[in-house]
Amino acid sequence: MSRYVMQAAMPEQVGEILALIREHGPNPWNFLPDVELAAHLSAIRRGRTQAVVALHDGEIVAVVTFEPSDAFHRYQPSGREIEWQGHVGEVVVHRGHRGQGLGTRLLKAAVSRLLQMGLIEIYVERHEENQGSAGMMRKAGFVVIDVFDDPRRRDVGSRRTAVSRYGPHP
Repeated sequence: MSRYVMQAAMPEQVGEILALIREHGPNPWNFLPDVELAAHLSAIRRGRTQAVVALHDGEIVAVVTFEPSDAFHRYQPSGREIEWQGHVGEVVVHRGHRGQGLGTRLLKAAVSRLLQMGLIEIYVERHEENQGSAGMMRKAGFVVIDVFDDPRRRDVGSRRTAVSRYGPHP
């Protein structure tokens, strides 16, 4: 793991991050529409979205994006329905660097940063059948709390989205 350098993404790295996601993110399980992805990443320049990257020989080989959100209010514990939550957006690892624990390590770094921001509940979504993402999320401390039909974003397999929340929850 020492051959990788983890750091907060800088606004000037948005183009390189976008290129990594476009080249190494697509698979049957991922929903990566160009317009939404570009808007999500451009928010790094404005400070709304943050990212942590893994560098190998100065090249970005993995990224996780995250931001404050109010999109998961229906999953919030009683009394916290209107509180802001953390949301993990994209987690992508270069094909040549998979299997090294980079995704889990970056996901843990994102969780740490979101907790430092005072966001107690943190959510992430994936295709129900994406076992690679499921394992990474589980290793980082996420627990599945819901699975729902999502044919707009999921056009293969079960066509369902799994929502996971960080940490032990009742």
